[in-house]
Amino acid sequence: MSLIPATILTGFLGSGKTTLLKRVLSEAHGQKIAIIENEFGEENIDTDILVTESKEQIVQMSNGCICCTIREDLRETLQLLAAKRRKGLLAFDRIVIETTGLADPGPVAQTFFMDEEIAETYLLDSIVTLVDAVHAPQQLDQRQEARRQVGFADQIFLSKTDLVSAQDVADLTHRLKHMNPRAPIKAVHFGEVPINEVLDLRGFNLNAKLDIDPDFLKPDDDHHDHDHDHDHEHGEHCSHPSHQHSGGHDHRHDDDVKSFVYRSARPFEPAKLEDFLGAIVNIYGPRMLRYKGVLSMTGTDRKVIFQGVHQLMGSDLGPAWAEGEVRESRMVFIGIELPRDILEQGLEQCLAP
Repeated sequence: MSLIPATILTGFLGSGKTTLLKRVLSEAHGQKIAIIENEFGEENIDTDILVTESKEQIVQMSNGCICCTIREDLRETLQLLAAKRRKGLLAFDRIVIETTGLADPGPVAQTFFMDEEIAETYLLDSIVTLVDAVHAPQQLDQRQEARRQVGFADQIFLSKTDLVSAQDVADLTHRLKHMNPRAPIKAVHFGEVPINEVLDLRGFNLNAKLDIDPDFLKPDDDHHDHDHDHDHEHGEHCSHPSHQHSGGHDHRHDDDVKSFVYRSARPFEPAKLEDFLGAIVNIYGPRMLRYKGVLSMTGTDRKVIFQGVHQLMGSDLGPAWAEGEVRESRMVFIGIELPRDILEQGLEQCLAP
């Protein structure tokens, strides 16, 4: 039996997660979706989504979808749903987990890799993050949960962009890209998103053959290549044009969630790189939100794909390097106050002479 795809839907309070969920549930996609509400307390999912208010943990919905409120542990809830599906008591094709607005998505994502039974039943497809364009600047300044939600994202949707100026949207987009250059950013209006932009994104294939994003960190893209040359801290000396408001006031932010890109034309020596990454993950794992790379290695003519979340790391052989293709390793690290200099020095020492 094939693995059940799972999507984590996250975003700060009021960002529009429930609105997007309603859209997903009401679209005529012919799929039966199990919604897991990871809310605190005893409140059930918004009852206007449901056919009937119920005190049950699992609620059947009008279009064949089901809703489930986590009262215990996410792992237990996933096991319960899988068991009911195997016995024919519930029918669903995939699950969507809506986290509470104050949640760090990290532990939710880790659930899919830490437990063998869960890993053999479910495939974590992606983490989708909603960002409220009106309140995000303040939320990102003040709340680490909001910054972590951005750092973990495979896809970012901006809500309420119609309520702010085009300049504000541009400033916010620039900031989000600096925090997470690997997640596409798209403005959405009242949760109206085509379902194929929410499900089956294949953004988080830690335990499966990894697809290579052909546009992953292209040198000519808008992923702020100046990162490779200097830290671009967005501090008081930052003169990036999108940091200047029309009135000339410089707005500053020094987010603790940052990203940086590492590139090398020299191949890595596999044993050295494995030892170094293992040591780094052991020390800094809790602060490493997402990291991903397409690597050139000695001893193989194929690309090596690796990615991880916190202390969990996976790698796999990708396709062969094409004839005439530049064999360049490209890596992105997204984390909380990661020691960039230590990482870069260590990676340099893992390269073949």
